[in-house]
Amino acid sequence: MSNVPSKERFEEAYQGKAPWDIGRPQRVFVEAANQITGDLLDSGCGTGENALFFAARGQRVTGIDFLEHPIAEAKRKARERGLTANFLVMDALHLDDLPEQYDSAIDCGLFHVFSDADRARYVAGLASVLKPGGRLFLACFSDREPPGDGPRRITQQELRTAFSPSWAIETIREIRFEVRPDLTDLHFSPGGPHAWFCVIRKAQQF
Repeated sequence: MSNVPSKERFEEAYQGKAPWDIGRPQRVFVEAANQITGDLLDSGCGTGENALFFAARGQRVTGIDFLEHPIAEAKRKARERGLTANFLVMDALHLDDLPEQYDSAIDCGLFHVFSDADRARYVAGLASVLKPGGRLFLACFSDREPPGDGPRRITQQELRTAFSPSWAIETIREIRFEVRPDLTDLHFSPGGPHAWFCVIRKAQQF
């Protein structure tokens, strides 16, 4: 796919007003918090709101992002809030460089930015850092969101194909991404972009 956003595009977004940087955790992760247990990896953590929400619940959290600015912001927020979390500047296509495994992982808006080839690398990396039986909680743009602004749209079948055969998709349900309400130059569906929220379990023997 040729519409994969570049690193420069993401840097420009953070210099302005990144639509996904809403200043609080996405509601769907708050609602699913009791399922998201143990040591946690936030893959593509941005400025850290989701990661810090779980850190405040007492979990050991690592957040990664490939841009320096959002990681610096995440560290600043952690200091100001008196929270402990590990934030790293890291490319999510190199998750196998992480020295430990996690009970759970969250992905809020990262999976849908990858090309087909990079998507396969990313899923393999997730498999390397999740413990057997660990769960991934993934939110991505849905093909029910009309063409236009934002990343590529993902079908349920694409999700099932990407996480086959060594993963079990436990649930896929429709949600809406929360975006900044002050960005009048972006156009999404009323109520927020259509998205999927998936709970995906890594096989006990991978």
